[in-house]
Amino acid sequence: MCFPRGDFRIGSRDVYLGLVASTPSYMSGPQFEYWRHTHLTVDVVPGRGSGFSVEAPEGVRFLIRSRLFAEDEDEAARSEPVLLGVQH
Repeated sequence: MCFPRGDFRIGSRDVYLGLVASTPSYMSGPQFEYWRHTHLTVDVVPGRGSGFSVEAPEGVRFLIRSRLFAEDEDEAARSEPVLLGVQH
């Protein structure tokens, strides 16, 4: 789900993933533990979005593509600090 900046409160266990289209992106802590070994790509495609997400009235939706990290990518990702509940 994508919300306008300031419309979603970041929790203390949410993990900062980085910027997507210059917008800070987060994942819940439990989801991060599940997906932390995976490269995620966020794409925008034509179609019906979710009812509460910012893209819904635009006639597009988000599509997440994933692949497992290669061994060197996984090691590099695990060496990075996990930023919890940080507002960017």
